[in-house]
Amino acid sequence: MRKTILLCGFLFPALVTLGRKPGLSMTDSSGVRLSYGIKGFELATRDDRFALQIQSRLQFRFATPGDQDPATLEDFTSGRKTVFKINRARLKVGGHAYKPWLSYYWEYELSQSNLLDFRLMVEPWPWLNFKFGQWKVEYTRERFISSGEQQMVERSLINKPFTLDRQQGATVYGRVKPRGIADFSYWFAVLTGNGRGAKVNDDNELMYSGRLQWNVFGRELAFEGCDLEYHEKPAGIIAICAVTNNSPYTRFSQSGGGQLEGFETPDSVRYRVNQFQVESAFMYKGFSWQEEYHYKYIHNDITGELTTLRGIYLQAGYFFHNVLHFVPEHLELAGRFAGYRPDINQPGNRQQEYSLATNYFFKEHKNKLTAEATYFNFEDKTLENQASGWRFRLQWDISF
Repeated sequence: MRKTILLCGFLFPALVTLGRKPGLSMTDSSGVRLSYGIKGFELATRDDRFALQIQSRLQFRFATPGDQDPATLEDFTSGRKTVFKINRARLKVGGHAYKPWLSYYWEYELSQSNLLDFRLMVEPWPWLNFKFGQWKVEYTRERFISSGEQQMVERSLINKPFTLDRQQGATVYGRVKPRGIADFSYWFAVLTGNGRGAKVNDDNELMYSGRLQWNVFGRELAFEGCDLEYHEKPAGIIAICAVTNNSPYTRFSQSGGGQLEGFETPDSVRYRVNQFQVESAFMYKGFSWQEEYHYKYIHNDITGELTTLRGIYLQAGYFFHNVLHFVPEHLELAGRFAGYRPDINQPGNRQQEYSLATNYFFKEHKNKLTAEATYFNFEDKTLENQASGWRFRLQWDISF
């Protein structure tokens, strides 16, 4: 980290000067080119054997009452307060070395001093590629989309119980594109299954994850929210994903392995977790759609108890300027519904989210303002209780 700070300090005067003229490119006498583009500032050799990109990102957020999604009935009455904070402060470094198809990337969260991503990608062919290190597993579209390229302020209510988040390991992936509509992308990963920052596995069993994606119209759909590209031709995907893991954890987050509500935390307890999901996404002429449907089975290896979780979210957005010209061109309206059943054997227990958001894009996802209103509804028939409430959030996300 100290070396990175020194490097940024060394480059800063040149970067500021260059930043006054976006898109400018300069080459010094040694043949190193300095430029600015979509991935930030870039240093690259004239022969393109080596490249280094540096980008910073800040995310400012106002939320009331409280910012986090409620996880229990008590969260509605536990003194939730108005929040204003720097929600994310990221330093991103990437590029390639020796060959354009041998690339690297790492990402550091400055506000929490967390090394989020560090990975090496070997991508010589479209149909066969390899990745090693730590990254967000390609399991759910919602989680894999960068927090800086989301359609809403934050991910849905069901992200917490179903995401694999960041793991360490290796994956093989690619795109098989024969003639016709049989256009598929695939990912198969072997991982430690202990979450971000886990240096060793806790046993001899690994996490196995797979994703098979049908590119319905013969065109891949990027992992990002909103149809900013304004697809002239429809682009859509249908994907099925599955994972199995045995560990002390029932959920994962940026902090690493953890527990869902109602599960024990002693080191002696182990859980076999099997889960799968089906998702779809679609974009066409300013309209975007995405959804996921999840099942998760948690088996306590000591007590033999089996808990089944189920979740779904539906999300869509549209740039109404395409049909109502008085609406600003860079303004998008989006909505989302999410439903979560923490235990389907408890038929009266459910959590629901209804969200409406507006996005204004000053410079696509690199500089945008998002306002969001969300209504939560929680029911727990075993306690003969119910809670509901509103939350409002305003967020500015900027990268440079």
